[in-house]
Amino acid sequence: MGSPLDELVDLLDLEPIEVNIFRGRSPDENRQRVFGGQVAGQALVAAGRTVDPERHVHSLHAYFLRPGDPEIPIIYEVDRIRDGRSFTTRRVVAVQHGKAIFNLSASFQIREPGIDHQGQMPAAPDPESLPTMADRLEAAGLPRDEFWSRPRPIDVRYTDLPPWLRPDGEPQARQMVWMRADGTLPDNPLVHVCAMTYASDMTLLDSVLMAHGLSWQSGRINGASLDHAMWFHRPFRADEWLLYVQESPTSSGARGLSRGELWTQDGQHVVSVVQEGLLRVVEPRK
Repeated sequence: MGSPLDELVDLLDLEPIEVNIFRGRSPDENRQRVFGGQVAGQALVAAGRTVDPERHVHSLHAYFLRPGDPEIPIIYEVDRIRDGRSFTTRRVVAVQHGKAIFNLSASFQIREPGIDHQGQMPAAPDPESLPTMADRLEAAGLPRDEFWSRPRPIDVRYTDLPPWLRPDGEPQARQMVWMRADGTLPDNPLVHVCAMTYASDMTLLDSVLMAHGLSWQSGRINGASLDHAMWFHRPFRADEWLLYVQESPTSSGARGLSRGELWTQDGQHVVSVVQEGLLRVVEPRK
């Protein structure tokens, strides 16, 4: 058995079935449905396998259509939409039980010079000074059950008290977490982009609940990711610390919108993320 990160890299290493068809598996975990970041990361791998490696993904747009079944493989079918002089476009459909569970469009571009600007990275504590998830659980006196305490491929450090340790109450406008792959990844840029696509689905919808002083631990929230979009602005390594700054500008109609920005430690804005999620608040029984 390798490390959790080795297992993630293996998870992203899809099996080729035909020229444009790949097969992915799910980890042996006790989940009711496949983690959304896994499907997004695997779908991007499938797209990238059909693209010239000199072209790098600059954006993806995806819809979660049905819950994934973790007990059976996922088939990824790639449609080679366009191969232009500078850009390449791919569409990927993930299929289980004969039905589409996920749809992704991704665009790749050659490296080109151009105008360059960005905003200011928010101030944040040094990630190495922050407690790990295991440290947080121990400090709170919570039992280390199988789900929360098992080793994970992504090291996540909250700059403030995590929402899963904060009772419902005071609204919070913003959440910031440091994250990185817990180990060293191969140098292939596609691996780093796909690993961060996997990680980007973690913690993001929390910002919608936090805007209302709610948390998943209340037992009152039923939620799921609906769609997910990412823009990759500058090169980065997913095995180096990235600050994930998250906020929710609006929610309505049982849907909430989350925005995220990923920053390197030296202040480079490398990725932007937007996700809409289904969030239904269930009133407690009297």
